[in-house]
Amino acid sequence: MDPRINKFLRRHHVLTLSTVSEQGSWTAHCFYAYIEDHQAIVFTSDPETRHGSELLKNPGVSGGIMLETKVIGKIRGIQLTGRAYPCQPGNPDHFARVTPEQARIAYLRRFPYALAVKLNLWVLSVDSIKMTDNRLGFGKKLIWEREEF
Repeated sequence: MDPRINKFLRRHHVLTLSTVSEQGSWTAHCFYAYIEDHQAIVFTSDPETRHGSELLKNPGVSGGIMLETKVIGKIRGIQLTGRAYPCQPGNPDHFARVTPEQARIAYLRRFPYALAVKLNLWVLSVDSIKMTDNRLGFGKKLIWEREEF
């Protein structure tokens, strides 16, 4: 993965997550921690929410992370696809291979105040990323795809 993509994912903390079900599509905003060694995003969400219940039925997701700016030359953002699973022992975390303990440590390191709440951690195993970075030239794209498909 291009180091600029990793750096962007490490520096930001809000993921716009999109799910799909028989009811249609849905979008939620989730605080996240990035585990670079596994190209995985850890977030917390109650399985009873709409997006949580949809993920239990269909782990396929898309998402976005962006830098909010009005300056065209500074626009940066990521669009991604992947699969999200509840982070529990024995769960089919497919490609990311993140253990529940790794996920918990990563999330709490990023958001220490979350120690005070019940965490329902999920691991999003990222399959592909398209990053737009206008600092490299207008509309410049960096592309990454997981090789283990």
